[in-house]
Amino acid sequence: MKNTQWSLFESVLRKENKELPVGLIVDSPWMPGYCGMSTIDFYAQPDEWLKAYKKIKTDFPDVLFLPDWWAEYGMATEPSGFGCRVDFFHDNLPNAHHLIESADDFEIIDTLKQPDPRKNGFMPILLSLQRYIRPHLEDMGEKINIVSTRGPLTIASHLFALSEMLVCAKIEPDAMHKLLRITTKLCIDWLAAQLENVQTATGVLMLDDVTGFFGKDDYEEFAHPYLKEVFDAFPECIHLFHNDTDNDICFPYMADMGVDVFNFTHGKDIGKVRKMVGDNVTLLGNVPPMSMRSEVPDEVYNMAREAIISYKEANGGCITGLILSPGGGMPMGATAKNVEALLKAAAEA
Repeated sequence: MKNTQWSLFESVLRKENKELPVGLIVDSPWMPGYCGMSTIDFYAQPDEWLKAYKKIKTDFPDVLFLPDWWAEYGMATEPSGFGCRVDFFHDNLPNAHHLIESADDFEIIDTLKQPDPRKNGFMPILLSLQRYIRPHLEDMGEKINIVSTRGPLTIASHLFALSEMLVCAKIEPDAMHKLLRITTKLCIDWLAAQLENVQTATGVLMLDDVTGFFGKDDYEEFAHPYLKEVFDAFPECIHLFHNDTDNDICFPYMADMGVDVFNFTHGKDIGKVRKMVGDNVTLLGNVPPMSMRSEVPDEVYNMAREAIISYKEANGGCITGLILSPGGGMPMGATAKNVEALLKAAAEA
């Protein structure tokens, strides 16, 4: 981000913002198609990747892209450190193959080696990409302010199949805890390696939708302690958390987890979410993500207006503590006109 954008972002966290910003979580599901390139070229050619980011910033100079300049290979990034086989496609996200096919194969967890993000899988290649773009960013007056990781449960769900992982938590809880200790350490090590690598970041983003597949008791046992451990490892950083599943079990735990910015499902009324998470958590939402590709701009504008009105009613009539955004990442096929509709609604808030 440019310094002015980061200052605006920080002002929202302090509840001092006079304007309502628009923020978009963007990465490889949306950017290659929008920029007219194949997904493989976006991943494999640093100049193409850089060109894509320059395009979206030129097209939407008033948007806060989050985390911005995101070095990633979709969901394959962290699982690749364990040796998962990965398939790549020209027009879709990579697919990481599971290492553990059945909950009955939980003994495989004992054979897993702790990945080193500086050596294993795609992570050292992405660290190299971050170093490659650093002088380009300096020339543009930009820098990397936020680094990212998939969360411990999401990484685990790409080693297992998700349903088998959930079964394992029930029938072999000790094995599940052992797996989550490994994936949690990877999250921490991966974020630490990126912070050291880019030298400019003061925010960490963790994305973990799998937390939304647990009930309260299982969330408290298998999710919350590990998510909190990741954020606790970076006490000086701003903490951003993404979970857009339609389950609000984790919402009251955001403050205890140390979350500063929460991106959540569009399926929950944003005014109610404001009350559930408490006053100290900035909300990043709450327009339906798929509307960004499937609806006409007037409808996106109306949805954004409804979210803003609901939020203000729950927040004493103020827009402070909110970044207008889809309730999730930008989907494939999202259009420029629909982004402009969000910006129009925010400008009129």
